[in-house]
Amino acid sequence: MRGGQLDRRITILAPGPDVDGGEYGPQPGEYAPIFRGERIPARRVDELPSNSESIAEGLRLAHRPAKLHIRYRPDITSDMRIIMHDESDKVYEISGGPAEIGRREWIELTIREYSTSGSA
Repeated sequence: MRGGQLDRRITILAPGPDVDGGEYGPQPGEYAPIFRGERIPARRVDELPSNSESIAEGLRLAHRPAKLHIRYRPDITSDMRIIMHDESDKVYEISGGPAEIGRREWIELTIREYSTSGSA
């Protein structure tokens, strides 16, 4: 993969320290960018739409999974979130990975955004 294929910009968010949730116990803190003011170049590859819809409890859920490639960084974990900077800044969760591609050249993440629409 060449650097010219990194046509998207993302921000990576890490969960903050746990806060007291009262009777519910510790809760994750606010998510914050791990690199202040830095938008990281990335490549997004959408998965086929035939595998992206399921029905749960009467709602149609569109998972919209995609693969995301970024240059290798050892500090990315699956509990982080991604903001994809497009027409609207959408938040994605990391549902798979990170997987190392090459010898510390790239990282591949599986990301997904949820949306609900009507009943089935």
